[in-house]
Amino acid sequence: MSIVTVQLGQCGNQVGHEVFSCLCRDLCGTHGLCSRRENQCYQDASRERFFCEEESGGLVARAVLVDMEPKVISQTLSMAARSGFWKYNEHSHFCQKQGSGNNWANGYSVHGPRHKEAIMDLVQKEAERCDRLGGFITTMSMAGGTGSGLGALVTQCLRDAFPTSFILNHIIWPYGTGEVIVQNYNSVLTLSHLYQSSDALLVHENDVIHKICAQLMNIKQISFRDVNQVIAHQLGSVFQPTHPAEGGSDYSRNPLGDLLEALVPHPEFKVLAVRNIPQMPEDSLAYSTFSWPGLLKHLRQMLIANAKMEEGIDWQVRPPPAGSSTSSHSTTKPLHFNTSIANLLVLRGKDVHSVDLGSFQDPSLYTSWLNPQEAFHAWKTPRAFNKYEKSASLVSNSQFLLKPLDSVVGKAWNMFASKAYVHQYTKFGIEEEDFLDSFTTLEQVISSYTTL
Repeated sequence: MSIVTVQLGQCGNQVGHEVFSCLCRDLCGTHGLCSRRENQCYQDASRERFFCEEESGGLVARAVLVDMEPKVISQTLSMAARSGFWKYNEHSHFCQKQGSGNNWANGYSVHGPRHKEAIMDLVQKEAERCDRLGGFITTMSMAGGTGSGLGALVTQCLRDAFPTSFILNHIIWPYGTGEVIVQNYNSVLTLSHLYQSSDALLVHENDVIHKICAQLMNIKQISFRDVNQVIAHQLGSVFQPTHPAEGGSDYSRNPLGDLLEALVPHPEFKVLAVRNIPQMPEDSLAYSTFSWPGLLKHLRQMLIANAKMEEGIDWQVRPPPAGSSTSSHSTTKPLHFNTSIANLLVLRGKDVHSVDLGSFQDPSLYTSWLNPQEAFHAWKTPRAFNKYEKSASLVSNSQFLLKPLDSVVGKAWNMFASKAYVHQYTKFGIEEEDFLDSFTTLEQVISSYTTL
């Protein structure tokens, strides 16, 4: 089944470009480390999922590019075309001459209604190119105006136009130190609106990815492109084809539907995180060996201690003892323990079918209202990903975002209480009641995740 990607704003288009480049490198690479037949099935499934094929054999990304200023889109189109391996459809992009000025209300209330028909027409055409449409991934930032404001409106339009399709919003969480003075307003408005219309929100935090670039990838001068390449690697490691853990040999499943079925059992809980291990510079791979027990031991501890990378994990954090209630009213719940609702483990590479997954089926990792058998799923393939002989990714629906979410809502509320910059939003039709509704929605999300 095919996935259509909608790239929104500067950040969404730059991240989207790196994602397709990463997918194409993996797809065309000769590093599969598996049988020729396995490799062929994997490549066919990946092509159908993310690319159309021209008669000449060239790959065209299944994507729609949207921005309110032309510069980033024209750069993105030409970079893809210059790669020689893949490109964007030159008719599947929409841009204007004037940006949204980092104002959510401008994107949502002005540009959105004005241009939604033209944008949705492009999405419809892209969807019609798919033999089997599996759903949509939108890629966007929360901090600016176009990705966040226009992105929230486009997501609502997708929900209206494709009521039975899966929609996953891939969100880039802004740096805590701030890129934009009103980024917390933009973030609160974006998250609360997406919570109404999306099936799940997959979050990448800029601060975390920046740390991975510095500490694991050993990059000295970190650029946005470096950050985006790490994000792309993590996304690719989840969405490239896999087999279900039951040992089926079929690659052509709907990854979005399967992901959401595995991880979002209740509409109140739909925030997802990705952890990926190992991550290192390409030139170090030849000198590194990994064992599955070692990788999974680290990944499990990263999950329960809420560590975002394999360096600096707190090994003191332990799950609550068996038999004790894990609810927040229980005094036995350890401090800093990250309770999960559901986890999906994606394993790629050598000897993948002999891996013991028992440590992730431990009931003490999960909330008490879901059976651990239903809360944990695994996907596997012997096909290696992006030159890593063995790699594991964990997509989790857990309490991981409580701290950053609480921080963003708190900062936005402090500004709102003193009416700072609110006039910038009211002049585009976003009233104070809209802010209050958004705060209420997110306070409810925080409360629900806190009481797991």
